[in-house]
Amino acid sequence: MKLTTRLLASAALATAALTGTATADGHDPFNVGFVYIGTPGDYGWTYEHDQGRLAIEEAFGDSVETSFIENVPEGPDAERVMTQMILNGADMIFTTSFGYGEATNAVAGQFPDVVFEHATGYLREHPNVSTYSARFYEGRAVIGHIAGHMTESNIVGYIASYPIPEVIRGINSAYLHAREVNPDVEFRVVWVYTWFDPAVEGDAAQALIDAGADVIMQHTDSTAPQAVAEEAEILSFGQASDMFQFAPRPRIASIIDDWAPYYVRRVGEAMEGTWEQSDTWEGMPEGMVVIGEMTEAIPEEVRASAQGMIDAITAGEYHPFTGPINRQDGTAWLAEGEVADDGTLAGMDFYIEGITGEIPN
Repeated sequence: MKLTTRLLASAALATAALTGTATADGHDPFNVGFVYIGTPGDYGWTYEHDQGRLAIEEAFGDSVETSFIENVPEGPDAERVMTQMILNGADMIFTTSFGYGEATNAVAGQFPDVVFEHATGYLREHPNVSTYSARFYEGRAVIGHIAGHMTESNIVGYIASYPIPEVIRGINSAYLHAREVNPDVEFRVVWVYTWFDPAVEGDAAQALIDAGADVIMQHTDSTAPQAVAEEAEILSFGQASDMFQFAPRPRIASIIDDWAPYYVRRVGEAMEGTWEQSDTWEGMPEGMVVIGEMTEAIPEEVRASAQGMIDAITAGEYHPFTGPINRQDGTAWLAEGEVADDGTLAGMDFYIEGITGEIPN
């Protein structure tokens, strides 16, 4: 199996050529490129996307060639990286961060024969661009439930990346389910304006701990908050991957993003000529969102109730945003038994009642 990986410190230097060796049947392999916001060594977001890339190789063998560029800034650098990938033979490109949306569509317009898949975005300005994301809020409901039970200080710290709907949904879902089991719980949110910066994430975790948090959640990509939590001997949750190297403490559970089945399916469709533009949003029922091992640090009855929630979401019997739920200002959002529609969730720009502080502009 051929694999061309180019690990560049700066995306602007992405000029290495891909190998063009033919497969045993004389045909060139289908070339799939990945654009990463971080590094597979983050053991979080990018690590899981890279596991999906490896699953493509395992599924298709020599008929596929994959490549990736890591640490690509969102913006013009991403356009240059994608363009270079295409000039080097890419047939399909996965761009794996929200901020790549405009760059993805700009390049797609120039190369209509190349297939593009953009993670967590919404822009599909050309017929060769699809978007995909996971219903992370389902997993955050579960870890919020656990956090509400586990906190002793009643302060849960939340490290948030950017004030986009994906992140706001997660905060709301986690808080809603923590409050359900612990009416006294308080969430303190720190916005760090980065997806991956271990120093900044670690400082945010420490600031939250200093403010009294004894449970740390994060919507950022590095394991730095885990390390800080371990040093402080408090609890935390793995983000995007199991972050297994920190188990069993302080990681008490984790949200795992399993992209592999989607990647294998979409590459297969592109190779067969059956790929069509789509907007995919999958979660626990489809296996795209998984809760990692709940460690023995969690009381047995809490593990059981969390598993019950997982089972109900997976079976389609429970939706994490089911009313009654009010907005932060006390106005009604969802009535008793009413379920949030996908349109509102996709554009969520408000906190629910009980969360203090403001969402940054």
